[in-house]
Amino acid sequence: MPSPRKSHTRAPIPSKVVPSVLPVDMSPARVSREFVRRLDAGARLVVLGDAKRRPRRLLSLGYVPKAKLELFDATYYVTTPRQNEDMRYFVAYVVLGGSANARAPQKIHPRIFYKDLSLSWRSASHFVRSEDENWVGKGDLKTWFEDGELCFCSDESTTDLPLEIQSALEGLSRKARRIAYDDDAIVHILHRGTDNRIEPFADFTGPRRRAWADPRNRVNGGRMFARFTRTNDPTSLRFLRGYEPDFARGIIEVSRSSSSLYGGPLERFRIISRNQKVQYLFIAGPNQVWIAACQATTTEIMSYGLRTVDAHVDDDLLLPGYEYHFMEEGDDGPVLHTQVPPGFAGKPSDIDSYRVDTSLWLEQVPVIREFRRKVLAKRPRPKGGSTR
Repeated sequence: MPSPRKSHTRAPIPSKVVPSVLPVDMSPARVSREFVRRLDAGARLVVLGDAKRRPRRLLSLGYVPKAKLELFDATYYVTTPRQNEDMRYFVAYVVLGGSANARAPQKIHPRIFYKDLSLSWRSASHFVRSEDENWVGKGDLKTWFEDGELCFCSDESTTDLPLEIQSALEGLSRKARRIAYDDDAIVHILHRGTDNRIEPFADFTGPRRRAWADPRNRVNGGRMFARFTRTNDPTSLRFLRGYEPDFARGIIEVSRSSSSLYGGPLERFRIISRNQKVQYLFIAGPNQVWIAACQATTTEIMSYGLRTVDAHVDDDLLLPGYEYHFMEEGDDGPVLHTQVPPGFAGKPSDIDSYRVDTSLWLEQVPVIREFRRKVLAKRPRPKGGSTR
């Protein structure tokens, strides 16, 4: 007799392809009033940083939302943008389920949404700050064995915000007349880790583990669907059938911005795969084209504003147009720090000498070449927009 199938108490997380969202048509003052009304009606600010004992102190410190986004059952309240030495970011508040008029008490989760080197917007998982360290956490861990030892590092893609809200955040950042310098919001809002802690806390990992526990939620069974079949060979990229970007019918959105790092105007393309299970963010600048993110199309959002389900591809498929590559003096002499495949580091950026051009790799990746031929060659180049 065959063994009975394992029963699931929850339905699988549904997938849905939707247009990218725009900020709700409300004035900044009206957004602020609605947010305060939710608090006055009993909604609880769940703060993880040093403002947790007096959560509403965040408002007196100036972190009052001015824009509102809605995606699936999540509401995102977003302040005006900030800047510190390392990044541009928003203070954001994530509310899951229910509307502003809901009677039941709700939780409101303050978060930090920041722009990464790839120009993708992310939600920081935690932070570390001391005399020796200063960085924001980049999500869940990925592990592997090397020479019999367990190795691990941050899986940065686990902090990519939904592609459906990326253009809205980019637009809000671009519209800001003045970007305030602020190095304190991170301390007020995020979990603080010890110097050696790169793993996030349980409130970040828990929803992801629960989603993973049901095999029905895993994209391609949790396995990679795009990989380089030969080491250090950009031409060897292969997609599992159906997961290729659909350049003919799958371009959901095109938006424009610009970047001084990348040399001027940019176009951002949100493109669905042929099987509609995943989506890609392609960015095209004057000199480089790269894939900034790859995501599932699942609809469950957790309190960090992120999807709970991953889409796994080879890391080098998501190599940005500029990546870290520099020498640093160590105890035993110079040490190379790099995230560029060996032999593919180009010229350093004129703006940041720690970052080098990765076109030597990117321009040999088949899907980048196909994108240039099938999409960019048929479009006029952008002229406007401004961001970082």
